[in-house]
Parts: sequence; structure tokens; C-alpha cells
Amino acid sequence: MFTNFYRPRSGFNPTIIFPFAFLVAAGIGSAHAETDSLVGVFTAAQAERGKTVFAGECAGCHGADLKGGTAPALSGEAFAASWGAEGNNAQVMGQPFSVDDLAFFVSTSMPPGKVKSVSAEDHAAALAYLLERNGMPAGDTPLELGAPQLKEVMLSLGRPVPEQAAPPPELMRGEPGAIPTGGGPSQAELNAAATATESWLYHTHDYAGSRYVPLDQVNAGNANQLEVACALQLGEMSTFQSGPIVYQGVMYVTTNTNTVALDATSCRVKWRHVWQMQGPPGWTNNRGVAIKDGWVVRGTSDGYLLALNAETGALVWARRVADSTQGETFTMPPLIYEDLILIGPAGSENGISGWIGAFKLDDGTPVWRFNTVPGASQPLSVSWGHQADIKVGGGAVWTPLTLDPDSGELHVAVTNPAPDLPADLRPGDNLYTNSVVALDVHSGKLLWYRQLVPNDDHDWDLTQAGPLFATSIGGKERRLLATAGKDGMLRVLDRESHEVLYATAVTTVKNAEAPVTPEGSYACPGVLGGVEWNGPAYNPATQMLYVGAVDWCTTFWAAQSIRFIPGRLYLGGSVQMDAESQGWITAVDSATGSVRWRYRSDAPMLAGVTTTSGGLVLSGESSGDFIALDAGTGEVRYRFNTGGGIGGGVVTYAVKGKQYIAVASGRPGNMFMNGTLGTPTLFVFALDD
Repeated sequence: MFTNFYRPRSGFNPTIIFPFAFLVAAGIGSAHAETDSLVGVFTAAQAERGKTVFAGECAGCHGADLKGGTAPALSGEAFAASWGAEGNNAQVMGQPFSVDDLAFFVSTSMPPGKVKSVSAEDHAAALAYLLERNGMPAGDTPLELGAPQLKEVMLSLGRPVPEQAAPPPELMRGEPGAIPTGGGPSQAELNAAATATESWLYHTHDYAGSRYVPLDQVNAGNANQLEVACALQLGEMSTFQSGPIVYQGVMYVTTNTNTVALDATSCRVKWRHVWQMQGPPGWTNNRGVAIKDGWVVRGTSDGYLLALNAETGALVWARRVADSTQGETFTMPPLIYEDLILIGPAGSENGISGWIGAFKLDDGTPVWRFNTVPGASQPLSVSWGHQADIKVGGGAVWTPLTLDPDSGELHVAVTNPAPDLPADLRPGDNLYTNSVVALDVHSGKLLWYRQLVPNDDHDWDLTQAGPLFATSIGGKERRLLATAGKDGMLRVLDRESHEVLYATAVTTVKNAEAPVTPEGSYACPGVLGGVEWNGPAYNPATQMLYVGAVDWCTTFWAAQSIRFIPGRLYLGGSVQMDAESQGWITAVDSATGSVRWRYRSDAPMLAGVTTTSGGLVLSGESSGDFIALDAGTGEVRYRFNTGGGIGGGVVTYAVKGKQYIAVASGRPGNMFMNGTLGTPTLFVFALDD
């Protein structure tokens, strides 16, 4: 049953979201080749056909010239270093990858989410085209997926392997004068952020994750008079999921490599810091910064924590704290509490062993680490039950945290197990995947947990552990925690008893209990469904939770044999998403779980959802529309098309008594373009004076 299991490999580029992005090294089989084994793997006619396939299925993300776009380039020096005989992978493995390795990823992973829509012949043709574009000569024999000889054809540049390549630096220090000397926000301001109106101090507004702002200058009665106050194009071709942070009239926003500070009323740039990748980059989604006492902190896709001076943008330090060669990559916004930075890596789909950790603010020194899948390293453990030769893991963290500063209780949404689809290979609950985990913020000690999707076989990550709120139920005031995930369920837990008080579907839920099999299983909300990286908002005035969701049903297939290569996609099967999708914002009574109203969008809802004392719910659609809804009824009070899909933050704040709303517009993700391309652009709205 466990056939075709490959030994672990490491030391290569784990750019995972779009597998073509990490498939081909520049110059494989070029004039440097010293063996005839590289000749005759494909035909010229096959490569010509592959050019057409690539143009239709891949060029929108990777560029028509293979030089990259929102997904990385498929040729060039970086791929030579990563995939060629002189690359780091060769030094670890002892040999380069084979064409068969490449063919496996192409045929099981591309195009993402619709692999079954491309025939085996077209998969082989696309592979032939990539090989040709990277220097491999055509021959007389067509390339056939699974052909035994493909295992013998190495993706080699034919040049000698250096004795040792320089590893990425563990610590980089900036100039001594870059160290912040204050400037806020202070810890007291962060603790009191829930009542702040002039600032947006954490990704979800405050430690409780309320996404609620007590501002009413813009309200349900005058929202139709909103106008664009300013806009800023960030100048990077990447996805844009950043949640803006605002303090004292300055906004901080990120792309994959850029961190930008700008005037929050005029959009004029104050400073820009551009990170130069030190190691192999992972996923290109970055959701923003954390700030405190003049520090600006973010993660990078190559596994670094960066600390910048909030006034100047100068680098204070950068520390490598995650291993991108193994598929660990930072996408989540960090949280800063006292002198600690809290963050964990994404990468469940790469089979990482997930964790959440604390690091010192002044230099990034590790303080504690909580392993989210401790049983995964123990074959036949009660929680996992896998055989010794089966790699299991997951439990990544990629969405905002919540914190109760009074109790020091940190809440973490731990995501799915891996391999994602064949649950029979990891029998058991697979703790602590798809669980709310509560930790002591100072020590990382486990306080309690509640698993909500045990033994997941649909890649239904738990994505949200908040907001925290209190309300009266049956005449008793109860301290509650809302949680949601890709299974499309909004649940509310009692923070004292940890019981689930109710579970409400916020999108289509169908065949959720049907197991994924090799024959295929159809289920909703799908592999990219439910609640993604932006979670619920809580309005204490309306006593409602508001949550956006994706409605995108999928057919799932579990593989009968699996391969594991560290840093690569490790789904253990394949998925085919429906041709049609939609999205929802659902208003839910916070005490009972009953649905008050629903707003339907023609496309998935991915953007941040924010609510105000002005009776508004603010969000955006992946079709590009910024929307303001009536918090009581769901009626549209304002709509503006930004020209790019919205998947980032939607925040509101006041400067000198005037309320502003900022919207992160651009590509919400390569899987969610919906025909609306766009580039990262920040829009700021306000009422006309």
C-alpha cells in the first residue's frame, strides 16, 4: 500500500503554491551536458504543443516568457543554483533531480486545483516545452509520463559540484544607529487597542481580534458619499494579502519583498525597505507587520524575521528562524507582546512539522517553541498511527493569533495534517492539527486545546482563533472565542469550559463526512473553501459576528501511492475544483448562532471584514469591488471597483478627527484571480469635506 515512497531530500527551492514555479533549472541538458542520456526525452513537435498548453494554463502567473509574474520564473540563475548539479540540492542528495521527479509534480499538481482538466498528453507536452526552454535538446522519442527511463535522466547542468555552498546567514545586523529609541505604540496602547479610533494596531485591530472600530463619522446613512482620498501602487508584481497597520497617521503595509510606510491620509511614501532573499523563497503571500515601541517586525518567505526602525525603515536585524529548504515559510502577521514576537511557519502542504514560537524583540533570539504535531515524529503513536516509513506532519500556522493580556493566554489556529488527502495513512486524531490551541504567552506551555476537524482528509484547515468576546447567554455572561476554517463552519467556544456552544455553516456544506478515496469524492466547500486567511468580526452594538467565506466545491482523489520530497507539495492525491464559485458574508447572532442575513458575491470572499459603531460592515470582493454593507440588514450602502481583486485588509481609522477607510486591492492569490488581475494597490476612502 505504501509503495513508491521516496527518501527525504532537502536543500532546494520550496516555492510551493504553483509547482511549475520550482520545477526547472536554467540550462538543464544544455551544451554543458556530458552524457547522451539527456537526448531524445521529448520531440520538437511535443514541445511546440507544450508551448500552447503553457500559454493557456501557466503564463498568467509565470509570465509568457517564463521569467515570472506573481509566481516565480521558470528559468534563470536561481533555478540553476537550486536544481542543477552545482546547486544545494545536489550537495544534499548526491545527485540532481530526475525528469521523472519533474514529471510527477507536473502531472499531479498542475494546474493547481484543476489537474484533471489537463490530459496526460498535454501534461507531457508542457513538460517537454519547459525542458526545451531550459536547454534540453529534442529527440525522436516522445516523452511519456511514468516511463521507466525518465528516472535515469538527470536534470543536470553537467558542471562540477562545489565542495560547499555558503548557507544563508543566521543573523544579519543593521547599523547601530538603526535601533529604535521609542515612538510607540506602547504596551499599554496595544493592550487598549480595542477602544482605539485613531489607530489600527494589530492585523485584526486588537489582541482580541475584534475587527471592530468605534467610529461613526462614516455610517449607514452617508456611506454612499465616500470618495477615493488617495491611492498607492506598491510596485511589485505579487499577490497582495497584507493587512495595513496604522499608528499616528502612518500606515505600514507589505508585499512579498517590500515593507512600506506611508502617510495614511495622502498615500505618500515615507520609506520603503526591500528584502533581498537570502535563502530559497517559499510562498509569496505576506499578510503584514506588527509594531511596538518604534519597531516594525515581519516574516519573509525565505524564513527570516525582520526588525525595522519604524521612523526610517532601516534594518535593525534579520534572523533566520525557519527552514525554507524544508518548506517552512512565513506568511502570517506576527504578534508582539511585551518583549516577545510570536509567529509560526506556513507549509502544511509541504509536510513540515509545524510550530509556533516566541522570539526576543531586540535581536530575534528564540525564547520558546511549541510543536503543533508532536506525535507525528512517533510511528504508531496513538494520535497518528502511521507506519515508520510514512512521513506525516503539517500543523502549520498562517493566520492571526489572539491574546488575552490579562490572563496571558495566547490562542493559535493550527491547520491541517499531511499528507493532506489519504487519511488512512495517518489513522488517529492527528493532534494538534485543526485545533484551537491555548498557550501561556510567556512560556509556550499548553493550557488547553479543542480539536474541531480530527483526521482531516479534505485539507480543511482551522484558520481562525478569534475574535474573543463576551456576551450574555441564558442570563449568564460568558467569555467566548469564535473560530472558523476551511470546512465552512463558524463555531463559538466557551473559554472556561472549552465546549462548543454552537456551529453555524457560513457557506455550502455538502458531503463533508464522505471519506476521500482513490475513486474520488465530491464535497463542499472544497479545498479552497470556507474561511481563508481573514476571519470574523464582532460588533458589540449589534451583538453579531460577520464572516466572509468561499463557496467552491471540489472533487478530491486520494493517491494509492505517495512520494515525499521535503519542501515540495505533499498532498497525497489531487483535486479538481468546480468551474463555478461564489462567496458570502454571513451575519450570525453571537449568542445563539442563528443567521441574521447573508450577502452573496459572485466570487469568493477573501478580504478582511471590518465593522464599526456607524452600523457598517466593510469588506471587498475578489471581483475588485470595495463594499460597505448595512450591519443590521446586509444591504449595500456603497460600492467602488478598485480594478483588482481584494484579498487583503480593509481597515478604518481617524486622523485629526477625520475617518478614513483603507483597502488592500490587487491579486488576492493566484488561485483566486477570477479574471481580475490587478497589481498590489492601496486605496484610501473618506467623505468629501
